[in-house]
Amino acid sequence: MHRRWFLSALALLMSIFLAACTTVNTQQPQTKITSTTERINTNSQQLPKGSAERVVALSSLSADIISRLDQTKIVGITGSKLFKNDSRFNDIPRVSEGQSPPNLEKVVALKPDLVIGAEGFSNIPIQKLQQLGIPTFLTKVNNWESLEELTKTLAKSIDADPQPLLNRYKTFLPEKPIQGFSTLALVSRQPILAPNKNSWAGDLLAKFQAKNIAADLQGKSPVGGYVTLSAEKVLEANPEVIILVNPPQGNSEVALLDSLKKEAFWQQLQATKNNRVYVFDYYGLVNPGSINAIEKACQQLKQALFAPQGT
Repeated sequence: MHRRWFLSALALLMSIFLAACTTVNTQQPQTKITSTTERINTNSQQLPKGSAERVVALSSLSADIISRLDQTKIVGITGSKLFKNDSRFNDIPRVSEGQSPPNLEKVVALKPDLVIGAEGFSNIPIQKLQQLGIPTFLTKVNNWESLEELTKTLAKSIDADPQPLLNRYKTFLPEKPIQGFSTLALVSRQPILAPNKNSWAGDLLAKFQAKNIAADLQGKSPVGGYVTLSAEKVLEANPEVIILVNPPQGNSEVALLDSLKKEAFWQQLQATKNNRVYVFDYYGLVNPGSINAIEKACQQLKQALFAPQGT
């Protein structure tokens, strides 16, 4: 049992690492055609000249955004379970599956005039594509503002209007201030791993005014934006709300909760006593994944953080 959960935790840590590779508040477009490296951040944006007509997206979030901006511009995507039942992508070629590197021959065969990669995960294939003279840029998203900036950046690259999508994002967030509950987001049990304010999950919690007990903590976690906590630290913080993250490998909610109930500290927490423990999907809360995944996570946060104590 412990070995199974250790392996699940290890797999989740690797998934979070890859998610971290796709999240931060800067975009770095690089194109060999113009022989320049252009840095895009929240203060200034400079894109390669001209509108891209054939885009290959090596991350699910970028593929989703491009598709929603202009479905005709996306010609290749990475394989993702998020698109399994999405008719928009039924006829779009997959250039990779899961976390495997993209097949560069497939990418080149699609004759893209722009390839969007995830920084940290797509660097090597992006560099190879640059050597072939294919325009590319890398994306990172670790807070809400960077999601908006990425949407604007991609819209500009394909000459599309980002405003309808930006307006939709606004509907995901609370319309008025809410009571801030002390909250622990638990993404791993062994070790106890929680997001601080420098992660997508941490920023999302802040948008809902949750008092994230790990927000200002720093640690030696191998994953940027996350810290390890001891059982004693959790007991000391005694959160009012606990959010558990189901790993992308798909362990059941029942198994996840049962494993935690065996921990000595678990029944002593006020969140447990007041039945304020909620299970979230990995996509949307830890890894943005797609617009629908983000929307679902926001809806769950409203339900978890708007509900009165003791319900």
